[in-house]
Amino acid sequence: MPADNPRITVAPSLLAADWTRLADECRRALDAGADWLHLDVMDGHFVDNISFGPAFVKHVRGAVPDGTFLDVHLMIERPDHYLPRFIDAGADNITVHAEPDYDVGQTLARTREEGVGAGLAINPATPLAEAEPYFDAIDLLLVMTVVPGFGGQSFMGDETMPKVAAAAAARAGSGLGFRIEVDGGIDLETAPVAVANGADVLVAGTSLFKAEDMPGAIRAMRG
Repeated sequence: MPADNPRITVAPSLLAADWTRLADECRRALDAGADWLHLDVMDGHFVDNISFGPAFVKHVRGAVPDGTFLDVHLMIERPDHYLPRFIDAGADNITVHAEPDYDVGQTLARTREEGVGAGLAINPATPLAEAEPYFDAIDLLLVMTVVPGFGGQSFMGDETMPKVAAAAAARAGSGLGFRIEVDGGIDLETAPVAVANGADVLVAGTSLFKAEDMPGAIRAMRG
């Protein structure tokens, strides 16, 4: 995972793209200056929505230039079971959630063993303490800034920014290098708040794909 980039990483979420023009939308985001593409996988069990699966990720991999970083977020009950399929589909980073009942540590280890970045996500109601035991086993910590499942929700800063700040402090104090990602309600007003608290990867869907000037929005978001 590109972890030594000093600038803020911007990852447009394909959940907000026009899927009838998926390849064009991917290229539009990359041409606008996106660093990564973010893919939200939802199974209808862990979250109350269904999005797409490994075949969609594989299609995106085939539609983008070599070297494009695909950041895959598994909002599913059994990430351990489906992990090999998303690795085979071409994910560069796979983020799993701390909340479902499965072996989180083993899943993160398997991900890294396959040469893929390992991320761990926590929902707004989940304490940071649920993720702390895995800080040395991850490449990315995703702090959800909305309740996951649907795009276009409002940023839950009061509930989530203290966790981002605490994670950034813990990272600095331990000398670890994991990235801190935020996802949900990220726009030109909330991005600076997240960055000020220590986030360095910004996932944004509606605010980028629906922007009149996507390159300008990415530049402004990156600061």
